[in-house]
Amino acid sequence: MRLRFDEQLGLLHRELIAMGALCEDAIATAAKALAEGSRSLAMKAPELSSEIAHRERLIESMCMKLLLSQQPVAKDLRVISSALKMVTDLERIGDNSGDIAEIVGMANIEPTDNTHTIQDMARAAIRMVTDSIDAFVKRDVALARVVIEYDDVVDGLFNRVKAELKEQLADRSQNSEKALDLLMIAKYFERIGDHAVEVARWVLYSITGSRE
Repeated sequence: MRLRFDEQLGLLHRELIAMGALCEDAIATAAKALAEGSRSLAMKAPELSSEIAHRERLIESMCMKLLLSQQPVAKDLRVISSALKMVTDLERIGDNSGDIAEIVGMANIEPTDNTHTIQDMARAAIRMVTDSIDAFVKRDVALARVVIEYDDVVDGLFNRVKAELKEQLADRSQNSEKALDLLMIAKYFERIGDHAVEVARWVLYSITGSRE
């Protein structure tokens, strides 16, 4: 019975890795669409978001089966309940990436627009998502805490974007509508970082019983 349970937990880990990889692809696709001003790339986002949502439902079903059929002990119960919480945040990461791509698809954003700081936010967000999933699979408390601390980097970049766009909004010769679009995109990347922190906190809970 325990061997079967461990096999199912291993499958759960693999599905979470796959879902995390899809989230990374969604963020990277949205960031590339932004950098290139590419509407064709932006149109790929709904497909990725749909696959991420499918993975969420699949993992939720796996977790419920484990809870109902295997009678897990306390430690296993924390792992499964944490996975249920984590997939919700991962699905929202997919949604946020789709929201970014939607703005890129509708806005008149060009490759010449200065989006370097936002691209830095995207790379930081991808790192946080990757590390949070790795921390869960490896049961790595230290890595989970690194993710939580790294959110300060994303927040600092967001503040820099706000300062840069504030100057653009003050310059009446600049396109204020585009500046607002870029600000909203940066906000979505900041939210992705927040969701990655939540994933990391659930990793801590799955290992230690505490989210701190």
